[in-house]
Amino acid sequence: MTPTVMGLLGLAGLFVFLALRMPVGIAMMFVGVLGFAAAKGLGPAMAMLGSEPFVIASNYELTVIPLFVLMGNLATVSGMSRDLYAAAYAWFGHWRGGLASATIAACSGFAALSGSSVASAVTMGRVALPEMRRYKYDPRLATGCIAAGGTLGILIPPSTGFIVYAILTEESIGRLFLAGVFPGLLLTALFILSIYIQTRINPKLGPAGPAVRFSEKLKATWQASSMIGIVVVTIGGIYGGLFTPTEAAGVGAFLALLLALFRRKVNVSSMSSVLLQSVRTTAFVFLILVGAHIFNPFLALTHIPSDLAELLVRLELPRISVLLILLASYIVLGTFLEGFAMLVLTLPVVHPIIVALEFDPIWFGVVMVIVLEMGLISPPVGINVFVVKSIAEDVPMSQIFVGILPFWLAMGVCLAILVVFPEIALFLPNKMIQ
Repeated sequence: MTPTVMGLLGLAGLFVFLALRMPVGIAMMFVGVLGFAAAKGLGPAMAMLGSEPFVIASNYELTVIPLFVLMGNLATVSGMSRDLYAAAYAWFGHWRGGLASATIAACSGFAALSGSSVASAVTMGRVALPEMRRYKYDPRLATGCIAAGGTLGILIPPSTGFIVYAILTEESIGRLFLAGVFPGLLLTALFILSIYIQTRINPKLGPAGPAVRFSEKLKATWQASSMIGIVVVTIGGIYGGLFTPTEAAGVGAFLALLLALFRRKVNVSSMSSVLLQSVRTTAFVFLILVGAHIFNPFLALTHIPSDLAELLVRLELPRISVLLILLASYIVLGTFLEGFAMLVLTLPVVHPIIVALEFDPIWFGVVMVIVLEMGLISPPVGINVFVVKSIAEDVPMSQIFVGILPFWLAMGVCLAILVVFPEIALFLPNKMIQ
């Protein structure tokens, strides 16, 4: 059996296991060990299975994941997310569709603490949805903006999507964080523009709320300043060269803990819940990373990634054509594959192609994350849609997907802008990290 045939059989088996709902990390480990054993023998395969989990678990740089997750969970329990929403509502709530715009703004702010799309959607959904119902917002706009706004959690740094991409491609986490800033702000603005256009066409979708006095706006902003301060210290510390991403995660988690203690929001029950949620999220991410590091050596032995890259280069298609084919493929994959699964399954094949075609891998990381965001709200998987559905149980799934469509199109516009103007993503990392 040739290595290529062996690799194709392994990929087919992996997709079968995923279709049977086997966790992606375990499926990749299982196929990777079997494939490596078939190619190199059972002994080397067992040695890899025994060593890789330890290598991943003992990697100092990966401590950034549990620390940023812990920081986000502490921010939630301390009430910072509610303060952030109140500040955004004070400034935007009197607009037509203002509550939805405030939700997007609050999601972008909370994303700078949580780094998780699901965490952002759950947290902001619980805060914002009751308020939008109280002001008679159309359920399609209310649920759509929460699901879409939550996706900003994996684009605006610190982002678990960037961390996983950096680990799989050996790129700089700091450069990826910097590259995500302007695209994150751009996508936030496009989401708010989408709300404006929708409510301009149909004012009943999002009635304007009551006006708030300027003094109350300042008061609400001051109450949210603690969260803003943590973001400035952690992310600003990375940009200013004071911290590495790992050190910034530790500082941020410590500051979030101090704030929660100061607000007297921490007790045995709440801290147990915070720690348990952090461990669960971390274990989920680490299981996927371990699976990827066992599956990828097997895939490399089959020569499929290098052969495919060489084939695409030989075809002499325009670079932009290859890029558009890859992006279209990712959008289709996003309709039935979870985001992290897409990263770990495809990057070993796609990254060599991107490098061979001389695209900037940092820029492509940002583009990849936006495509992952599109998958998070695409049917039939759309994890963020199911998260919002669990909060808005009375809203039919079909209405949620209808409400998401304008935001999905806004993501497409953002993607097109970044393809035409890659400098939007590359300006900060090229300027601040030489």
